[in-house]
Amino acid sequence: MPLIDKSTFNELKQISGEDFINELIDAFLDDAPNMLKNMKTALETKDVESFRRNAHSMKSNANTFGAMELGVLAKELEFMAKENNLDVGNRLEVLTEAYGKVAEELKGMRA
Repeated sequence: MPLIDKSTFNELKQISGEDFINELIDAFLDDAPNMLKNMKTALETKDVESFRRNAHSMKSNANTFGAMELGVLAKELEFMAKENNLDVGNRLEVLTEAYGKVAEELKGMRA
């Protein structure tokens, strides 16, 4: 599975235009590390709602760009939080690692 589904990304690029796609990428690259940090803090403080919200945002943003694997990982964490379960094991580390790969790919896809 590619890190980023090219047809989803190209559709977004066509809809938004070349200038705006760069802004979207930059916003995601700025926001995602904060989401990951917030999720880590939420785990430490057992703040299920904050964890869920940040996982949901990560999922939505990832899916927007066609980063399907990242979206699936975030969706799993979101679902766990909805079930009031923060026993996520190493899933947050896996999500963080997947984000790092997607971020590098997106940097190379800027118009």
